[in-house]
Amino acid sequence: MATLVITGCSSSGDPASTSGAASGMKTDLLIGQYPGADSAPLFIAMERGFFKEEGLNVKQEPIQAPQAVLPKLSNGTMDVVLGSYATILTIQEAGTEKFKYIADSYQGAAGAFGIMVKKDSPIKDVVGLKGKKIGVNALAGLGVLTMNPHMKIAGIDPTKDIKYVEVPTTNWLSSLDKGDVDAVWMTDPYVSQAKKELGATMLLDTMSGPTDGLPITGWAATEKWVGENPKTLAAFQRAMAKAQNIAATDRAAVTKVLPTFTKIPAETAATINLGAYPTTLSAQRIQRVADLMLDAGMLKQKIDVNSMIYATPQG
Repeated sequence: MATLVITGCSSSGDPASTSGAASGMKTDLLIGQYPGADSAPLFIAMERGFFKEEGLNVKQEPIQAPQAVLPKLSNGTMDVVLGSYATILTIQEAGTEKFKYIADSYQGAAGAFGIMVKKDSPIKDVVGLKGKKIGVNALAGLGVLTMNPHMKIAGIDPTKDIKYVEVPTTNWLSSLDKGDVDAVWMTDPYVSQAKKELGATMLLDTMSGPTDGLPITGWAATEKWVGENPKTLAAFQRAMAKAQNIAATDRAAVTKVLPTFTKIPAETAATINLGAYPTTLSAQRIQRVADLMLDAGMLKQKIDVNSMIYATPQG
């Protein structure tokens, strides 16, 4: 499948990108973002004025998962959302809403995603999770998707032997510390924060083995919104492409912006394990997530991800 570069035909000097209101495109946008390293490019774009250069006035709203803001996306009060590929694919199959992927955001890397246990936890290996409660930010999301293959390798049936409990991202550390759950699937910067503040350890790196380098999150909009706002979409993609390139090549830019929208201290942000920031939107990469979900029973039918990719019109 073709790899689609997230760029448009217009430069920042194009009238369509510098005078949005005059061109009749929607210029005020509300973006739903997940408060983690995944969203760093959005905040880089806002901080450096990339959206303003494109004639866009962007506001953001922290979200737990796309499912929680589906009404806003469906009625147009929220324009674009960052979601794990797993959750967007789940919504797509259910038919609750139809999405198009418009830009990639984040890809897995070693040390940045895993199952965390307390310092004094009696759980010493994956087998020890049998019969335990594991906190995840979404029951049909990336955490469950990436844990299940490892559970099966360890001889654990994740549908019978594990109790997944939904825990908001902002409560990951407190839930683990209080013992509300036995373990929590976390992403960095929360992984690093848990290690530093709680003395927690990573029981399993869920971006290893069968899930090595898995695509994590991407930006999506409803098919209706995409159809009604092609100029706005192109402007958003151009601004995000600039920011994504910075995130991909300048770690300091990412670690500088992280404390501005998360509770992660600057000293923690400077040392966290970051995933990758892909600069292209690849149906082939994301198809891997869909196929893994099908194998895990999280999807009932095979989804052709290529049909969900929005390609900016050339010209």
